Amino acid sequence: MIRLFAAIPIPEDIRSRLYDLRGGVSGAKWVARENYHLSLRFIGEVDQGVARDIDAALFRVRAPAFSVELSGVGYFGKGAKARILWAGVAACDALGHLQSKIEVALMGAGLTEEHRKYAPHVTMARLKRPDGARLDAYVGNHAGFHTGPIPVDRFVLYSSFLSRSGAIYTPEAEYGLSDAA
Repeated sequence: MIRLFAAIPIPEDIRSRLYDLRGGVSGAKWVARENYHLSLRFIGEVDQGVARDIDAALFRVRAPAFSVELSGVGYFGKGAKARILWAGVAACDALGHLQSKIEVALMGAGLTEEHRKYAPHVTMARLKRPDGARLDAYVGNHAGFHTGPIPVDRFVLYSSFLSRSGAIYTPEAEYGLSDAA
């Protein structure tokens, strides 16, 4: 079995900026710099045969290259039940288009449809019983976080191995985007 997800890798200069935002949130387990990515679809554990089908389906995805911008920070959950601290993504129709094409391709490979609404973000930390006031202060202090355009010319199929020291992500395949849809 292999645990998979599709994502857009984050360039080193942006990873450094995200890394510099670490600290000041109780109960935060910060994501390792090398693990920052913009998720497109969590797939989960599959056997090698299904993994090959997924690779073949993603290889057939055709979409144009585009740019995204990260903007602001926030979290999923409420108060002490907040679970993920994230950097947001400015509205981008091309990103939604790519994510939809990936979803359709994965369903064609036999995966079930993802029923959660796509909420593009870069996970910065996983939270366990954070202090709500400090978390809100952190979000307020970093509300102005913004990057310039980040070129997106590919997406990646990653495997994820969960270890005691945290997740280890390994690129398994890359899929290029072009100027032709």
